Amino acid sequence: MRDVLLFVGVLLACLVEAVEALTIVLAVGYTRGWRPAWEGVVAASAVLAATVALLGPALTVIPIASLRLVVGGMLLVFGLQWLRKAILRAGGAKALHDEEAAFAEQTARARAAGEPADPARDWYGFTVAFKSVLLEGLEVAFIVVTFGASQGSLALAVAAALTAVLVVVVVGFAVRHPLSRVPENTLKFAVGLLLTSFGTFWAAEGAGVHWPGGDAAIVVLPAVYAVVAVILVAWLRREQVSPVRVEGGHA
Repeated sequence: MRDVLLFVGVLLACLVEAVEALTIVLAVGYTRGWRPAWEGVVAASAVLAATVALLGPALTVIPIASLRLVVGGMLLVFGLQWLRKAILRAGGAKALHDEEAAFAEQTARARAAGEPADPARDWYGFTVAFKSVLLEGLEVAFIVVTFGASQGSLALAVAAALTAVLVVVVVGFAVRHPLSRVPENTLKFAVGLLLTSFGTFWAAEGAGVHWPGGDAAIVVLPAVYAVVAVILVAWLRREQVSPVRVEGGHA
């Protein structure tokens, strides 16, 4: 069960980050050309692969109890941030993320940058694509390394990440359009629940806590957090007196 939840958690988190990176890469490709966009993607992917390759094995030398305590604490903070934003969006207190608006914003910026000084090298297009993939990818790398190292299943975490990226890239470049129909805000809600649950479970295990039911607790925790989150969403909706606009850009 741990492996299944690990795979699903990494997959969903990577789907969210890949969709956001794809939106910017498509904007660069359409306005600046596909060559600098792909060069930026390849360069950032190489940096991320090296990061995972170096950090993953390095974490295995740390005692598992200490590793789970530290990693669990970081995942708990990371997950609560995702969950907080998802609750605020679902409750109407924060603007929804819209990939169509983000695509339009990035396209306008790319066009405003003007023609490259060197026709053979568009550094603006390369830098924007590289930065978007690297920034989104670093969150993916963090999730992959921490999940994989804490569970002793780095290969499974990497497989989940690669599956998510492959799906988004194939679909995105097949339709050549931002994946605005992907329920990104719902995915972020689910990812926040899973990260928070794993963080709680591992941090407590690292601190010496023995969960009632053993591994079954990792199934109960998301349900408990989900109930609390739904209650908070309902409360926020009652507090809202006017609709919140939809936002573009990264959030």
